[in-house]
Amino acid sequence: MRAVTCQISMSLDGFVAGPNQSVDDPIGEGGMRLHQWAFATESWRAQQGLEGGERNADAEVVDEVVRGVGAYVLGRKMFGGGDGPWDQTWTGWWGEEPPYHAPVFVLTHHPREPLTMQGGTTFTFVTTGIGSALELARTAAGDRDVAIAGGASTVRQYLAAGMLDELYLHIVPVILGAGERLFDDVGDPTLELVKVIASPTVTHVKYRIVHGS
Repeated sequence: MRAVTCQISMSLDGFVAGPNQSVDDPIGEGGMRLHQWAFATESWRAQQGLEGGERNADAEVVDEVVRGVGAYVLGRKMFGGGDGPWDQTWTGWWGEEPPYHAPVFVLTHHPREPLTMQGGTTFTFVTTGIGSALELARTAAGDRDVAIAGGASTVRQYLAAGMLDELYLHIVPVILGAGERLFDDVGDPTLELVKVIASPTVTHVKYRIVHGS
């Protein structure tokens, strides 16, 4: 059965982005440290059209988290471009060919026409809330999974609403001290451990979220 999944890197003190996020510093001060483990892998580099990188347990996790995903949901900050009405010249952080290669639904308060990019990615901008975005993503994904790709506020909303089936945390031995917390105001979801994969730079912990009958 298709699932609604989320995979995200997190510091030891529970932050998934650093403080003072901006267009120039989209993951906040120190936030890039949470993703160095992925940047070093052969799998991540291949997704960006780059050569090199390490083939290790972390690379296998990078492969795993994109396998079977048919559509994505992003928050406005994750897509970027600042707050308020859209700057129509802004097409995301990723250049002409974003790494998603699938339909992507962006949560926003400001309408915008769909944006088709190279490599099979189309960004559709949804102003009618998280439920509508998820239904659109499910339809687009067909029999594949939907990934809630971030940022922190978007993941928290889906977690609090009981709409998330799987949470894959990449816990990095970094203390950020401030920024965007993942688990503020999400209620008390029941998390069932699926597996743990440890490497020298990160610990991957996969949970199934158990929903009440």
